[in-house]
Amino acid sequence: MFSKVFGIGLSGIDAYEVSVEVDVSDGLPAFVMVGVLAAEVKEAQDRVRTALRNGGFTLRPQKVTVNLSPAGVRKSGTAFDLAIAAGVLGAYGVIDCTAFQDVVLLGELGLDGQVRPVRGVLSMVMEAKRCGKKICVVPQDNVREGQIIPGIQMIGIQWVKEVPELLRKRSQKDRRGLTEILQESCESGQERYPIDFKEVQGQFLVRRATEVAVSGRHHILYIGSAGSGKTMIAERIPTILPSASIEEQLEISRIYSVCGMLSREHPLMRKRPFRSPHHSSSIQALAGGGKYPVPGELSLASGGVLFLDELPEFPRYAIEILREPLESRKIVISRVNGRYEFPADFILVAAMNPCPCGFYPDRNRCHCTENQIHNYLGKVSKPIRDRIDICVEAAAVSYEELNSRKEQESSETIRKRVERVRKIQEERFQGTGIHFNGEMSGEMIRKFCVLEKGEEAFFRELYQKKGFSARGYGKVLKVARTIADMEGAELIGHSHLCEAIGYRSLEEKYWNGN
Repeated sequence: MFSKVFGIGLSGIDAYEVSVEVDVSDGLPAFVMVGVLAAEVKEAQDRVRTALRNGGFTLRPQKVTVNLSPAGVRKSGTAFDLAIAAGVLGAYGVIDCTAFQDVVLLGELGLDGQVRPVRGVLSMVMEAKRCGKKICVVPQDNVREGQIIPGIQMIGIQWVKEVPELLRKRSQKDRRGLTEILQESCESGQERYPIDFKEVQGQFLVRRATEVAVSGRHHILYIGSAGSGKTMIAERIPTILPSASIEEQLEISRIYSVCGMLSREHPLMRKRPFRSPHHSSSIQALAGGGKYPVPGELSLASGGVLFLDELPEFPRYAIEILREPLESRKIVISRVNGRYEFPADFILVAAMNPCPCGFYPDRNRCHCTENQIHNYLGKVSKPIRDRIDICVEAAAVSYEELNSRKEQESSETIRKRVERVRKIQEERFQGTGIHFNGEMSGEMIRKFCVLEKGEEAFFRELYQKKGFSARGYGKVLKVARTIADMEGAELIGHSHLCEAIGYRSLEEKYWNGN
């Protein structure tokens, strides 16, 4: 007897429909699974057979053949267990699988028949809806995650013995949805931050550069002595970022779902991510990878901030992998079994000391040799520095600044200004596929970065004097455009251009333009 049900597989963060075909025939008792299967999928035969027996199902000893189609696509993960179990029950005549044609089944089985949660349910439910399915059967612990997607009914089960009752459950109305989940997230204070920019004393220049970077979505590098407040400022950047849209929240949640990092209580991530990997992180941890690639820190930071503290302490190869994502805002991983594309749309915030001890150029405290300083700074290559829009120096904070009672600007005040500037950019780039000044192409730079009369000659002279690269030329104009937007100016003026160029002046101070 033959049966057919549907599951969903994962490839990176994307999902695809899988037809689970089961045939039961006379012959020597056997349980055969075909298709291109990872080890954990092949082992499903033992989990399914034992789970069904412990779930109270008595099946005749016959030859069972299971095919996961498309057969040419490699399947991995344990989410096929429940669909295989339902297919086997259908082939034995225990359930009528013809009624499951608009149903997708997802879940891992324990040997006792328990249906256990799986990773990537959000992507799977999205794909199920796209394929026209009306119902998703998932582990009870994954129901709240699946309910984020509107227009498809979620049914949660805890034990495999509940499968025959699914047809009865499908008539029950699912009253929860995205609105309720959003409301719960708000009530739980998921968007509240325990830190604020008003706690930062001094560092006016760094605060200003940070606001410019966030307003235009530019990458930024802090250089300064140890204890100057670089990390403190970086950690507060999420507090001045505008709230993520529903589409952005879903995309962020989807990445975290695939990585198994999504909260069961609050499955919709409303906060923009802030990732700060340690400098000892491997290239796979940063970029993503593995035999069956999963997203790394660069993708987990997508939609938010990637903070690399002590940048030169990262291995050279770890720094160089930033080249592609800083330009294309995605990262591509190629393997023998496929090509995987992960989002990497983040603001890079990097921090570093000017020398190994952190006190250069104060020679009263710094005892590093010129060669040590040169080697330390040389770990951040010219191509990487060219891809960073803003470089600002964090000077040591004086006692008077630390002891000042003057009220500093709060994150809320700064965020309102950032939102105003970003609204200008949204209107400017409407219909172009981009949203921020930091994403402009060469053609857009020529169109939108128009200088005031007389500034062309000034910029030409500085371009030749400072030896900007073509990429550096574009970076200066993008930042200048953002500064002009912050002041509500239509054209880029002298002050805007000077400030933007000033954010690249540390190139000469520390790297001598090399």
